[in-house]
Amino acid sequence: MHPSDIIEIRRLQVSTHIGVPDEERSIPQTLWVTIRMTPSQGFDGLADDISRTTDYYAVSQEILALAAARPRRLIETLATEIANHLLGNHPLQHVAISIEKHILPNTECVAVHLERSR
Repeated sequence: MHPSDIIEIRRLQVSTHIGVPDEERSIPQTLWVTIRMTPSQGFDGLADDISRTTDYYAVSQEILALAAARPRRLIETLATEIANHLLGNHPLQHVAISIEKHILPNTECVAVHLERSR
């Protein structure tokens, strides 16, 4: 493992139905998702071949689809689902997920962060 070889998608804008009150979940909200992925293979062995790395465009599309798939109450739930999906479907050793929600007055955002490893 090469713990310093990381692929990051920073502040991917996703639309989802999320929130504890029913009325909050009734309309789509925008969240910002940051994903830091540590590949199973370090960058040294990639030979400039995309098939040997994690395709960050594909990952972004999977996250957009996952977020839109169903309503949720908690951003913590979405973060856990994203981490489990990435580790289960890509050659990754470790993922770190942050999700920002702009919901509280007088704050920049509310955010959750989690990390998971194989």
